[in-house]
Amino acid sequence: MTATKLEYAEKCMQQKWYELVQAEEQGASQQTLERLYSAYMLRVEEYNRCVAQAEMEDHPAEAHPIPFAVRRKKKAS
Repeated sequence: MTATKLEYAEKCMQQKWYELVQAEEQGASQQTLERLYSAYMLRVEEYNRCVAQAEMEDHPAEAHPIPFAVRRKKKAS
């Protein structure tokens, strides 16, 4: 994940928020506000995915820990 992609996702999210706020201030219908809110939430989810992917690339060991296997002792017969 490049910083450019993350910045783009953030700008898109902010733009959708701005559009929602502007529509509310201009007295848009409930249906329009709900549609804009849904579009905003999709951008929030996309931004969160980008952030998570960037964190995994920055810290791969923390993102994919090595599984810990517990060994059982054999019972004496």
